[in-house]
Amino acid sequence: MVHARQQLGALGEEAAANWYIAKGFEIVGRNWRNGRLGEIDLIARLGRQCVFCEVKTRSSAQFGTGFEAVTEAKQRRLRGLAMAWLAARRESGTEEWLELRFDVAAVDPAGSVEVLEGAF
Repeated sequence: MVHARQQLGALGEEAAANWYIAKGFEIVGRNWRNGRLGEIDLIARLGRQCVFCEVKTRSSAQFGTGFEAVTEAKQRRLRGLAMAWLAARRESGTEEWLELRFDVAAVDPAGSVEVLEGAF
């Protein structure tokens, strides 16, 4: 069961990454982890815009949409992760970002992607 859920999540993340690529973004990070805070699913870049995306893939709508799964607590955690990622990039001397955005991508079992840009 855990393996099937991980595989579904990986397929959803790939579909979401392809959505960003089709829009001209470069994927600069996938599954970036910070031990105590968790993981950022996707980090995309377009020019000097940096997008942190939480991907939620559902096998059905029985437990709500992917958008509904990103609670306030999850949003706080993602903001903290983004700040940690940016701090690590700054220490390595990489460029600064002018605009940061947090998106949520909901992926259905057929691989259809819906992205809520600037979700929080």
